[in-house]
Amino acid sequence: MIRKRTPRIRTNRKKTIRPKKRKPLINHPEPLVSIIIPALNEKATLPAVLREAGRVHPRSETIVVANGSTDGTPDVARRLGARVIWSPDPLGHDVGRRVGAEAAKGRALLFIDADMVIPAGQLRPFAEAVLEGGVDVALNGYSGPPNRREPHPVVVAKHVLNAWLARPDLRGASLTAIPHALSRKALQTIGSSVLDVPPLALAAAVLRGLEVRAVHTVQVGRLNPRRRRKGSRDLLTSLVLGDHLQAIHGLIREKGVRGGYDDLGRLRDKVR
Repeated sequence: MIRKRTPRIRTNRKKTIRPKKRKPLINHPEPLVSIIIPALNEKATLPAVLREAGRVHPRSETIVVANGSTDGTPDVARRLGARVIWSPDPLGHDVGRRVGAEAAKGRALLFIDADMVIPAGQLRPFAEAVLEGGVDVALNGYSGPPNRREPHPVVVAKHVLNAWLARPDLRGASLTAIPHALSRKALQTIGSSVLDVPPLALAAAVLRGLEVRAVHTVQVGRLNPRRRRKGSRDLLTSLVLGDHLQAIHGLIREKGVRGGYDDLGRLRDKVR
């Protein structure tokens, strides 16, 4: 007797559907936050920097100002979804920030560097201070190494400028340190060209009555890579000190030789 085999019923196993890989950055067509990143040969750190930038706000755009790069930095930035502004010549960080600001569309402009990976959670307070806190210039509260017997000249310059601006509460906070953020109102009030000299931009913001505040502290001194010196000269220190002198000169031109401070009862004209 031949037994009939019971036909097996084959069940279709559900295939695991893997989500398509998305670029880590999506530039929103109507961004609230513009994240501006100057970059010069930062291929190694740029992916991590862009990853954190993409997590700052759901409606953001990321602009990489790739200037003078020869290591493929612009290609890395494009592949990861950033808007790229390219220049064959090195522009310097400050000019790069100005170029990025002029192309930005957001209400808050957040400035970071391509060689320093800062977690998104440490970047959000600057954007939020502008979007929700009524701040026009959101500064990093980092004031430099506080415990040195001989403070660094740049730290001294920052404190001096803020004292001249009658803002000793800012201590060593400055637009020379990232992260920092500007409102669209601040950009329109002080103009983009002044961003080439960050201390001058800070002075302009204070003198124009904008809301300037140190909103959060990121210890960038620990993250900032050491800069090479040219012989015994520290060229970056010389540059930043010159920028602060230019800001103080502008303040004197606008507010007088005492920078707006009262001369009290001195009758200087009587002895001339």
